[in-house]
Amino acid sequence: MYIAIAGNIGAGKTTLTKMLAKYYGWEPRFESVTFNPYLEDYYGDINRWAFCLETYFLKERFRDMLAVQQSKHTIVQDRSIFEGVYVFVRNNYERGDLSDRDYTTFMELFDLMKHQMKYPDLMIYLRKSVPALIAQIQKRGRDYEQTMQIDYLQGLNDKYEDFIFHKYEGRVLVIESDDMDFENRPEDFRKVVNRVDAELFGLFSEQNWTK
Repeated sequence: MYIAIAGNIGAGKTTLTKMLAKYYGWEPRFESVTFNPYLEDYYGDINRWAFCLETYFLKERFRDMLAVQQSKHTIVQDRSIFEGVYVFVRNNYERGDLSDRDYTTFMELFDLMKHQMKYPDLMIYLRKSVPALIAQIQKRGRDYEQTMQIDYLQGLNDKYEDFIFHKYEGRVLVIESDDMDFENRPEDFRKVVNRVDAELFGLFSEQNWTK
C-alpha cells in the first residue's frame, strides 16, 4: 500500500509522515530537501535556478516512485511526484520563472516517466491557509525559507486547491489543519488516525467515534 502526504511548504507533511509511520508501522520516505544542491540558490534567485531545482526533484521523486512500487511494505511518503509537477513546476511556470522552452522540455520528460507510475492508494492533503503556513515557517527557522514572498506561498496554495479538487484523479483525504497540532496534541493526531482508518480500512469515521 502506498500513502502520500501532500501540502504546501510548512503544512506539516514531514511531521505527519513520521508520526503515521510510527503509529502504523509503515515505512517512511522523505523528499530530498536537505541534500538538494540547488535549494539555497533557488530561493536566492528563483528565475535562474528553477529549471535545475525542479529537474533534480523530478529525478529524485521518480526514483522514489519506482522504489515504492517495488516495495513489499506499506509506504508513507512526504510529498508525491504528482504535486511536485502539477503544483510547484506549474507555479514556477506561471510566475515566469520557467521559460516556455524549459517548461515544455520538463513536461515532455514527465510524460515519458508517467507511464511507469501509479497513483497512491490514498493522498492525505494537509490544507493550510497562508498565515498559518507563514507562522510555521517562521517557527522552524530554516534560513533559506525566510526570504520566501507571501505571493509565492499564495500561488502554491492556489495550485494545490486546483490540483486536489480539479486535476488529481486519485483518492484524497482532506485534513483542515490550520488549528491542528498533531505533534503536541494527542487528540488532534487521534482525529487524523480515525479518518485514515475510515478511508483505508472501512472503520468508523471520526463523527461516529464514541470512545
